[in-house]
Formats: sequence, structure tokens, C-alpha cells
Amino acid sequence: MFNLRFDLRTPPFTEVTHGDQYRAMLEMVKWADTRGFAGAITSEHHGTEDGFMSAPLAISAAILGATDNLMCTLSALLVPYHDPLRLAEDIATIDLMAPGRFITIAGLGYREFEFEMFGKDRTRRGRDTEEAIKVMQQAWTGEPFEYEGRTVWVTPKPVTQPHPIVMVGGSVPASAKRAARLRLPYMPPIGDQELVDLYYAEAAEIGFEGAFAMAPDGPGLVLVTEDPDALWAKIGPNMLYDAAAYASWQYPDQRSGWHVDAEDVADLKASGQFEVLTPDQCVELVRTKGAATLHPLCGGIDPAIGWETLELVVDKVMPALAEGA
Repeated sequence: MFNLRFDLRTPPFTEVTHGDQYRAMLEMVKWADTRGFAGAITSEHHGTEDGFMSAPLAISAAILGATDNLMCTLSALLVPYHDPLRLAEDIATIDLMAPGRFITIAGLGYREFEFEMFGKDRTRRGRDTEEAIKVMQQAWTGEPFEYEGRTVWVTPKPVTQPHPIVMVGGSVPASAKRAARLRLPYMPPIGDQELVDLYYAEAAEIGFEGAFAMAPDGPGLVLVTEDPDALWAKIGPNMLYDAAAYASWQYPDQRSGWHVDAEDVADLKASGQFEVLTPDQCVELVRTKGAATLHPLCGGIDPAIGWETLELVVDKVMPALAEGA
């Protein structure tokens, strides 16, 4: 299974513009839609120098509108920044246009600047996220209900029932318990089996029989090329910028598999999170892990590099996997 991940950030030193990236992203998902790819992954951050994707619902809707087969996973929607009724309306609208093809991972957010930007209290992010999810679940019934002392009504009702696909993110025990309490699937951003076990234990305690957890396993970025050393020499500064910028946002209460403290490109190569592979190496990765997350525009690289990855996956990796099936 192959997914395409996009965050659409461009370092200050790259010549690639955001317009170049957004256009390339849409062309890539259209192309991938008929070539056996599973889905696209979007994400959310605000107020960054590199223009990290800040309107993920709009972008997810664009991806789904441009395709017929791909799933689109928003990982993660930073729920506390948003009005829950508007989130309910927007997600319902996406589900009406692409029933069952949109997955929302509900995240709490963590960057202090973002909470300040939206006038939100970071210390309430867990409570605010849980309350917002409950509001959305009620809103998606299509019936009027009381919210903050007033009658509200979200229409039209989404197609997917009992509601559009929502999973709960978070990398601490409270997140695992929250997911079980809300009777929703759990997807932590880090491969921590203790969190998964805690989620299932909490679900069993409350009688939630539909519990399901999925933790990441494998690199966060895969690019495919015939000459990895040459490609690393070309994109090393982009990848190092990407890793350093993300690492600078982290707090003690935030863990992510994508977090790499790297001083140089050698550290990135050794991390296991940034993998630049030959087609044969990619085949082995997928046979071992079952999937690969392609990041064809990561770090503001030339879209031609991303296209090389996608074409090699279709021309060499997928056929080799099919032969070995």
C-alpha cells in the first residue's frame, strides 16, 4: 500500500513556490488515482516561515474532488483551533462529495504560537478537543440540539453513518484513554505499544467492543530513485531544514515518530525516518512493513524529484510486489 503525504512547506532558500507545490500536488493525486495508490495524507500547522499547509480541509476537499478512488486522511486536524459546528459542517460537506473516502485524525495541537494566534487556551486543549468531538458527533445526526445555551442544527446530514470517519490522535496516555472514552479508533503519531495496549485496556473496561488502534511503523518519508547517494546530495539541505524546523516545535508533552534531532544529513540517514531508496529497496520495505509513505514534495524539493519517485513506484516497485505476491 502506498500513500502520498503532503505538507506543502517551502524553505526560504528554495526556488520552488507554494503555487508550484499546490499545482504539483493536484496533478500528482490525479495521476496516482488510477495507478493503484491507496491515499493521500494532509496535515495542519499555522504561522510558519515555510508556509506549512494551513487550510487542510480545503485541500483535502480538493484532493477528493480531483480523484475517484484515493482515500484522504487529515493527520491531524488540530481541533482546538476551530469552531466545532463549522468543523461538523465542513467535514459533512466533504463526506457528501466523497462518501467514506475522508478520514479525520483529531489532534490537540501543541505549538504555543498557534494557540495564541487563535486566542485559545493551550492548557484546555484536551478538554476542548473532547468536547468538540462530542459536539460534532451530535451534529452529524442531522437533528437540532442545544449547544452553549442555544439551539443549533447542522445540515445537510453526512452520507457516512453513524458519522464520517474520525480517529483520535495524541501521544500520551490521556489521549489513548480519550479515544476509548469517545468510542473511536486511536492513531497515535508514534509507534508506542504501551499506548496501544492502554487504549485497548480502557476500551475493554468501558465495554467498547469496536476498539481499533493503528500506530505508525516504518519511515515517515520515502523517496525512490536509481541513485540514492546522488539524490541525497541534491536534497540534503531541504531534508535537514524540514527535520530541524519540525524538531524546533516539539515540547516535552509532544512525541512524534517524525521528530528527528539531526545535526547533519548523516543523522537523517541514520534516523530511519528519512529513507531514500532504490526500487529494489522500496520493494523490500513494503514487503517488511506492508506500506510506504511517499513524500514527493517534502522540504520544497523540485517536483520533478517527486515525479521520479511516483513513476519508479508504478513502473518498478508495484510490478515487483505483484510478482512476489
